[in-house]
Amino acid sequence: MFTHPPSRARWLMPALLAGLVLAGLAGLMVGSVAVAPGEIVKRLWAALLGQSAHDPTDQILLAARLPRLVLAASVGSALALAGLAAQTLFRNPLATPSIIGVSSGSALGAVLGLLLAGRAGFSSSVLVPVFSLASGLAVTALVFALGRRGSFFGHALLLAGIAIGSLCSSLTTAALYLAGERLQAIVFWLMGGLWQANWRDAWFMLPLALGSCAALYVLAPAMNVALVGERSAHDLGLNLPRLQRQLLLMIAATTAVAVSLTGVIGFIGLVVPHLLRLVIGADHRRLVPATALGGAVLLMVADMLARTLASPAEIPVGILTAVVGAPVFLWLLNKRLGRPAA
Repeated sequence: MFTHPPSRARWLMPALLAGLVLAGLAGLMVGSVAVAPGEIVKRLWAALLGQSAHDPTDQILLAARLPRLVLAASVGSALALAGLAAQTLFRNPLATPSIIGVSSGSALGAVLGLLLAGRAGFSSSVLVPVFSLASGLAVTALVFALGRRGSFFGHALLLAGIAIGSLCSSLTTAALYLAGERLQAIVFWLMGGLWQANWRDAWFMLPLALGSCAALYVLAPAMNVALVGERSAHDLGLNLPRLQRQLLLMIAATTAVAVSLTGVIGFIGLVVPHLLRLVIGADHRRLVPATALGGAVLLMVADMLARTLASPAEIPVGILTAVVGAPVFLWLLNKRLGRPAA
């Protein structure tokens, strides 16, 4: 079933770890004020010892760039892992977390939170994540309730997700029509970005990303068995309904929280696990950690480009991931359609 030699995984993991370190260092170095690598190491070491200088350079590194870097790595990792779980859930390498409607549901909740902020005496920094998370989880629960009578890889869950996701997108469009003077802020938020990153969001997202990686690694043997098909997996003793609920819960939680903090950032969940599967095969014991690292590196690099390419203006990072992801998606789709039927 797994045709790629383990040797590819042996060089890929060190390469991804090196990419993570280099992307992190570059993210701390570049920006409106350039900071040398030696200065970064010295300042970070002083901060660990509680000896920060509390000057403008420390503020830039420790209060602005570092939390943004941690949030980008956490969100990128979480979205890529959610994509991997979705591709296993539907046994389709072109599946994404948005296919079950959770992204559209979270976006709708966030837009409603932005519209209501101020009118009810609450700040948008409170209402947006709360509404977004609640809406994303509610949509996933509804999709699961509508599609649970179908088979593990069946069409019922897929069709329910597409229908509910389309409904949420239509309601979001209607909310934009009524947004008035808040329209620009809402549209900018929907494009996805990390310009509001802070340590509170970073410390909220980081444990969720690490927990998702650990949970999927534990589920990796079961996910491998699920790839052989529903009947064969059942004959091998795999409890497919339980695995389906576990994967759905993981997809919903990580995607809803990520969207609530950064807006809609697409294509990471599609591109990263699919490309890594082409390199190291479909064994989830290797694919899970590689996907977590790959997603983190991709969003860290994309965010660094988003805040530097048009400086002092900032490009929504969702635009950059779409510009890279859409051609890759078309390439993958063309390659898949050109493959002879089994």
